[in-house]
Amino acid sequence: MNESNLPKNRRASDERGFLPWTLAGLVGLIVVAMGWVVLAPRGPAVRVAVAGASSTSGIGAFGFVSAPVGATISARVPGRIQRIAVAEGSVVRQGQIIATLEAGDYQTALEGARQAVSQAELEVAQAKNSLALAEDYRQRQVISNLDLEKLRIQQGLKETALQQARAHEAIAEANLAHTSVRAPFAGTLLRWKARAGDVVTPSTPLATLADLSSLDADVEVSQAVVGQIKEGEAARITVDAYPRTFFRGRVRQVGPAADRPDGGITIEVSFVDRDQRVLPGMTARVEFGDAVAGVLVPQSALVQDDQGDYVWLVVDGRAHAHTVEPGPSRGNRVEIRNGLSGGEIVILDPPRLHEGARVRVSGS
Repeated sequence: MNESNLPKNRRASDERGFLPWTLAGLVGLIVVAMGWVVLAPRGPAVRVAVAGASSTSGIGAFGFVSAPVGATISARVPGRIQRIAVAEGSVVRQGQIIATLEAGDYQTALEGARQAVSQAELEVAQAKNSLALAEDYRQRQVISNLDLEKLRIQQGLKETALQQARAHEAIAEANLAHTSVRAPFAGTLLRWKARAGDVVTPSTPLATLADLSSLDADVEVSQAVVGQIKEGEAARITVDAYPRTFFRGRVRQVGPAADRPDGGITIEVSFVDRDQRVLPGMTARVEFGDAVAGVLVPQSALVQDDQGDYVWLVVDGRAHAHTVEPGPSRGNRVEIRNGLSGGEIVILDPPRLHEGARVRVSGS
């Protein structure tokens, strides 16, 4: 039946009945949606702790990183640099050749010295033969005692000349060997101060070498506080190049005298934690006192797996993995040497999480 054939009053009644059901359905959907928003889970509940930065209320001082074992290398003989054998930053072993000088003149001098030794040895041999023959003649009273004594003196002079020739030969050999400039100890060649082609003397600095396996932070403190610092006590070191990284230190030496211009006293603090990034000449800050551990977090907050070392932080209700560099453990806490500055909220015993996952702090 065509709808147009229905009575008008019946069509109007059907339309009025349809509208309430439509509105009711919409309201139901809205209620369900609101209920889902309110009752939907907000992520797993997690226990948290605050990363604790150590107190900096102790004595602080500024200075520079230095290498206790270091030297400025010079050539032991004058000459022109023929070759630079190693680059700046290279690690060298003791006795390794780091540069060579032109050796032609020294080679010629050595050859001349060896010829002089050969000639002197020949003359000594001749003098011995002459003296032996003269002693035979004296027994037969062919020559006088005076002539025999003269031959003995001549032999002595020849032997002295031989000793001098051998000494000159040894000097010539040493000079030739010194054209190879060698590292006096194992370390890192920090800087060249001369180049190939330069003419140098024993007073000319060629390069600086340092043993970077042990470093110090040399800082200056006032006389008013130096009495509070003891050799062997712990300290905390930071360098300006890596301000969020803390290094354990130990006071190696308290300077024996004050600097006259400002009355400061130098404190030498050894790095307990060796880090390849720390180099001599970097500016450093040292903090003395009891609280020198750096940033500490509970051991259960640190995750160590194939992805590296990291902690989960809670930021605006979401979990974020944060890479850190752990240091030594201190009881049930671990020192974080790099990556945290203190005050961050870390998740303890983190459950299986993904980056940016919503979490609920236990008790909230």
